[in-house]
Amino acid sequence: MTASMAALLPLLSMPGFAATTAPAQNPRRMRAPSNQGPTLWYATPASEANAIQEATPIGNGRMGALVGGDPGRDFLYLTESSMWLGGRNDALDQDGQFRYQSTDFGSFTMLAKLYLQVSGHESAHISNYRRELDLANGYLRISYRKDGVQYLREIFASHPDDVIVVHLSQSGGGSWSGALDLQGTHAEATQVAQAGSHLDGTLGNGLKYAAAIKTVNRSGSVSIEHGVLRFADCEALTILYCGGTNYSPDLAKGYLDRALDPLALATQKLEAAAALTADVLLHTHIADYATLYDRMQVKLGASTPAQRAQDTWTRLQARAKPGAAADPELEAAYLQFGRYLTISGSRDRLPTSLQGLWLSDNTPAWMSDYHTDINIQMNYWLPDRAGLPGCFEALANYCLAQVESWTAITRQHFNDPRNGFRNSSGKLAGWTLAISTNIFGGNGWWWHPAGNAWLCNSLWQHYQYTLQHDYLARIYPLLKGACEFWEARLLTRHIADPVSGVTREVLVDDSDWSPEQGPKDAKGITYAQELVWDLFNNYQQAAAILGLDAPYRSTIGALQAKLYLPAVSSENGWLEEWMSPQNLGESHHRHLSPLIGFFPGDRITLEHSPAALIDGVTHLLEARGMTSYGWACAWRAICWARLKQAERAYQLVLNNLAPWQLRGNGTAMNLFDIYQMSAHSGIFQIDANFGTPTAMLEMLLYSRPDSIELLPALPQAWAAEGEVTGIGARNGFVVDMRWRDGHITHVTVHSIGGTRTQLKFGQRVQAISLQTGQSITIKA
Repeated sequence: MTASMAALLPLLSMPGFAATTAPAQNPRRMRAPSNQGPTLWYATPASEANAIQEATPIGNGRMGALVGGDPGRDFLYLTESSMWLGGRNDALDQDGQFRYQSTDFGSFTMLAKLYLQVSGHESAHISNYRRELDLANGYLRISYRKDGVQYLREIFASHPDDVIVVHLSQSGGGSWSGALDLQGTHAEATQVAQAGSHLDGTLGNGLKYAAAIKTVNRSGSVSIEHGVLRFADCEALTILYCGGTNYSPDLAKGYLDRALDPLALATQKLEAAAALTADVLLHTHIADYATLYDRMQVKLGASTPAQRAQDTWTRLQARAKPGAAADPELEAAYLQFGRYLTISGSRDRLPTSLQGLWLSDNTPAWMSDYHTDINIQMNYWLPDRAGLPGCFEALANYCLAQVESWTAITRQHFNDPRNGFRNSSGKLAGWTLAISTNIFGGNGWWWHPAGNAWLCNSLWQHYQYTLQHDYLARIYPLLKGACEFWEARLLTRHIADPVSGVTREVLVDDSDWSPEQGPKDAKGITYAQELVWDLFNNYQQAAAILGLDAPYRSTIGALQAKLYLPAVSSENGWLEEWMSPQNLGESHHRHLSPLIGFFPGDRITLEHSPAALIDGVTHLLEARGMTSYGWACAWRAICWARLKQAERAYQLVLNNLAPWQLRGNGTAMNLFDIYQMSAHSGIFQIDANFGTPTAMLEMLLYSRPDSIELLPALPQAWAAEGEVTGIGARNGFVVDMRWRDGHITHVTVHSIGGTRTQLKFGQRVQAISLQTGQSITIKA
């Protein structure tokens, strides 16, 4: 395994904070800002005290910021995806589990704060304020009037130029005067120099970091007064920010590039950006962002002029009132916001964590880590479906960069006699990980044996959408290593068939728990059995496609055939969560662990599974209920969509869109998903911002490796008419479609590598045969 990974290291495509080639400035690729696309807008700035619920997120996949938008004193809370405390954390506590604190496991933290103070622009002196996130163009506009002058701030995070830009302009003869204050969040001292300032430091784990700003003004002055950077009488002012660390996705280097100087590199990037005009920076950013955003357009119906006239927060509150009319344009904007967060938070750096790229302090819930028992997987359900397959790569690259460490730690510690989840056979091979992981190859809260299978199944499903052979070759060692782990772990049991009484031999998971409930010493939990069945199935397909390991493929096939698979409980009619008809946990638990073979898996399907099994799925879903945390509602919504229960799926979407103050869980002013727990108030967790749009797309298109079904769960609120372009479908296809009165009127299927599938809509079933690059259009 280690040798295989070493051979693949040159193929890893997760660049760190590194020097980049200046982007091409091709005017034909530049798209002017437009007011035609979906926007989120507000008539007030965000409160700094409630930044995580109100501030506007921007990001370029590596750097992120929460922007307040206050005319008199604006704030930007700045992050970088590798700004992490902690380390490899490869020692066990007395219970055989890893420590889980920010001091050992680590935590994602802020990099810096930037404050922009503008003299005389306090709220009492301005009018016509508007804070607007342009989703179609990927940038923030803040506009208002003061003394007859129109003032505008344009704020964006450029991926091609790798800087955050704040451009201040005006029309009507005004000017800008004020001060800039760059503050560290780890007790650093800020150095102020002519036209800029910077800070740098080294964390206790050896991670070097830096943050810097540079100003560009075409009139007026920028100076240092009493250690503060001040600007005065500027007709326009551009503030450029860049920051980063010396993190490297390489265990051999200890995940640090000790030769990299983050401050020197940030300064270099700022100098390059300062040589360009603000217009060029903006248009280059828009052209880059639009290449991703434009791959999917969504229309779910028309909202009323009165609804469109409301600001986003008022509109969310109005939609949540009992008996309120549908607002399909708001719901389409919410879906596009999920895509915006995907583009902004997952490009070519680390994957999105529990809070994505956005923090409001240095003590995020659960350290803003990578939770592997639903959360990081849900973060990556959306990209392939939403026309953003390239944004999935961050997850694959992360797994490839971590698995060598995960393998070594598994071999060293998993069978420790203190670990209650150890392999009781004493055998051990391959790799697994904990529920919580960090960026240094380290594990945190609780060993998670089936976590390796779930990650591998997510990686495999990405292949199903793209059919990229080189990608499959890259991830193959992960799949094989996970299979080796389960080959060593599975136990033999003999069970009697409840009908015939015949005893048969089955393979079951060793001592485990059904996340995150029930006894911790149960064997054969449905969660693990289903995930391992999928893993073995996916591995065999991958090995066959690549022409590798035929004997081992047969071995895994034989193991898969013996896996115990869950029955329906004779006591409650639910699909069993444990190898028992009894419910050993909470009936309304947030996790849908026993339904993982229904979604995201495909072993259980409405079309091909016995009716009794589908009844077991349905009854368990009913028992879990319609209220929970945002990510749990999103998972429920997708399952109801797969059962073709459109209105139940839609209600769960609406539950997540409801303002969080009304019910403790829901959507904040800035559309972040928020939920409340007894020990915390107003926790932001980003997974539902991806899971809910995924549910919406699953309601519109359900794809399996051999078929594509259109409008499987279309709710009445979207039925009048709609159009979606660019939905990804498995087996290498992309679909555009239009509907009216609940029926498809036009569909185009594009091949991006797929050759054959079956298209279903209404009562129509049509075989599709295409060559790569071809399309077929069908009109109903």
